[in-house]
Amino acid sequence: MSTSLSAVTQAARALGVQSAPGLEGLDEDAAARLALKACAEAGLVGWVVPAAWGGAETQGLVAASEVSTRAACAVRDELAWHAGLLDVTLVMQGLGSYAVALAGSDAMRERVLPAVVAGEQVAAFGLTEPQAGSDLGSVSTRAERTDDGWRLTGHKTFISNAGLADFYTLLARTSGEPGDGGRESLTMFLVPGAAPGLRVERFEVMAPHPIGDVFLESVELADDARIGEVGKGLEIALGVLARFRTSVAAAANGFARRALDESLAHLRTRRQFGRPLSAFQGLRFDLAEMDARLRSGQLLVDEAARAVDLGEAAVREVARAKLVATEGASWICDRAVQHLGGLGVKRGQVVERLYRDVRALRIYEGTSEVQKLILSKELLDG
Repeated sequence: MSTSLSAVTQAARALGVQSAPGLEGLDEDAAARLALKACAEAGLVGWVVPAAWGGAETQGLVAASEVSTRAACAVRDELAWHAGLLDVTLVMQGLGSYAVALAGSDAMRERVLPAVVAGEQVAAFGLTEPQAGSDLGSVSTRAERTDDGWRLTGHKTFISNAGLADFYTLLARTSGEPGDGGRESLTMFLVPGAAPGLRVERFEVMAPHPIGDVFLESVELADDARIGEVGKGLEIALGVLARFRTSVAAAANGFARRALDESLAHLRTRRQFGRPLSAFQGLRFDLAEMDARLRSGQLLVDEAARAVDLGEAAVREVARAKLVATEGASWICDRAVQHLGGLGVKRGQVVERLYRDVRALRIYEGTSEVQKLILSKELLDG
């Protein structure tokens, strides 16, 4: 029996309706922990962890050792409509643990992944550095061999769940120098959040959630903390991103869909100059374009997610989906703010939150400019 994506969406919708209101007014850590607890209890975290290690069954979508991008997209689209924190909390469990599913030892998988699904372990993904964002070949965090394993020294930044995470799947340099491309010089490690020498400094971003800098000051790890082979870390990191990047576009669609719903409700009920705002042609044109841009993003996400699940390279499909959906969603959320006028910029209004929530998606997991470079290269070299 194959997995029903509509059932996945319905489960996420039920969770959003029940849990989103309870997150309001809580501090970042408390809200994130409550969001994770709700997602885990509803079984939604299982959609970002392979079925082989405790995740949800994905019959008819992907093998049991993989995460279904279609299912992850369905969950993220719906959760984003309700609350950005539900969305980011859920996806971080997948992003932060999928390297273990891809290349961890059997013992590591069995120890870590079921706990991630249950919400008992909070995951984080440690790639970005002050001088290494889209260019992972510039990673400078160093892992040096010791008699007992490895010693890690370096600085990661913009790490979601920093300070909250029980572990970080973290990319470090085991040979070569920053800027060498990283193909044989980077290795992935599982670093406990409580490891001596690991220090976190939190900062705030537009859409509040736990995030910050992670400093590694001679962090000692045994060799069994290594994920995969030495020198294969970049390949593992790119494998994680390839599986989850399309879901960023799906989350953008969820934000955009909510923004369009809010605009429609406001324009139908708000009256100016003796008639509803929905009667004005300029605003009607806005709604038509919002709908068209949203649908474009949805169709491209469907195309990309299906291609990824089928095991295709899907380089163009994923880049198109990420570019069009995130750029379109930002425009849609901006128009929704404009439609509400002064209310649109008032803290606490849904469209004001959406405007902040959606902005980072044009940057995370490959900026819009990077997606354009990927697409142009594919077009010129294809």
